[in-house]
Amino acid sequence: MQFCEYIKKHDNPFVTFEILPPLKGQSINLLFDILEQLMEFNPPFVNVTYHRSEYVYKKRENGFLEKVSVRKRPGTVGICASIMHRFNINSVPHLICGGFTKQETEDALIDLHYIGIDNILALRGDPPKNEREFIPEPDGNNYAIDLIRQIKNMNNGIYLEEDLKNPLKTNFCIGVAGYPEKHFEAPNMHYDMKFLKAKVDAGADYIVTQMFFDNKKYFDFVNNCRSMGINVPIIPGLKPVTTKKMAQTLPKVFHVEIPEEFYNEIDKCKNDSEVTEAGIEWAVKQSRELLEFGVPSLHYFTLETSKAVAEIVRKVF
Repeated sequence: MQFCEYIKKHDNPFVTFEILPPLKGQSINLLFDILEQLMEFNPPFVNVTYHRSEYVYKKRENGFLEKVSVRKRPGTVGICASIMHRFNINSVPHLICGGFTKQETEDALIDLHYIGIDNILALRGDPPKNEREFIPEPDGNNYAIDLIRQIKNMNNGIYLEEDLKNPLKTNFCIGVAGYPEKHFEAPNMHYDMKFLKAKVDAGADYIVTQMFFDNKKYFDFVNNCRSMGINVPIIPGLKPVTTKKMAQTLPKVFHVEIPEEFYNEIDKCKNDSEVTEAGIEWAVKQSRELLEFGVPSLHYFTLETSKAVAEIVRKVF
């Protein structure tokens, strides 16, 4: 089922989760163990992230360094199919521009359509860890809006090969990312909102936000979207803080702010077990306030926090 259609048909708020593929060489059972903890909440959708190739330098016998492409978390399409088969729920694969040509993107979309997936979260993606700027593949999509247009073209039966006879129309519901605290590359919030509006105008059906820890930022973000004519559903993304290290790294990596009140509570904790409890209580408070605001769904990022997420959802729903 399409995510956008599910929202229209269900008045009560629901919960969705985001997971990462296991590292290369690890078993998918590790992922299934996490999902088993979360199935008690009957999530209608589970998002699966996609990770582009990274480059590492390996020293050869002649002393020279060789640049080698490595994909550390492959398997997004296969994982989506496995989730649908094992748990009988919808999966939402992320699709990114980085690492894909347009032809490879089209092939991936065809594969997803064949296995019955009709939801995509369309993202530009980040540059590899050892590169400062995002550089698209030759003949790849530069930005998320370009990826959205390609998906919409396929929904209309328009493929890269113009000579196809009676090409099949896909039926993807397209989600995009939104940033209540601004994408770190945008010069200011106004321009970031303009880019988001352009993605919606190009065909995005809903928005999932980056994590945030201050609900006022989400409320302001929603109000700004509505004032600009962005009327699609806006799903808040949430993540519990479970360690002091996480409280220090999340702002750096994801360019989000941890409110002073919350950070003071974390700073008082004697160990990470106490941090986890503080993080759960803060996320519960956030979740309840967001539900009172009238959000259609709560979306939880589960990396390293699946047990804490389960505890939060038990207290909220």
